[in-house]
Amino acid sequence: MKKLSFYSIMILSVLTLTNCSAVETIFKAGMWWGILLVFVVVVILFLIFSKGKNS
Repeated sequence: MKKLSFYSIMILSVLTLTNCSAVETIFKAGMWWGILLVFVVVVILFLIFSKGKNS
């Protein structure tokens, strides 16, 4: 019975989520991770160079 329930949920999600919306969600998540990583790298570089000037 649990297998039947699992399969019915999977089929329902496949039918309701089209491939385009799934790919769109993946790219949106990737875009935000990219922006976050660029911000972190810029802050780290700023901290490194600002400490170098003080020495």
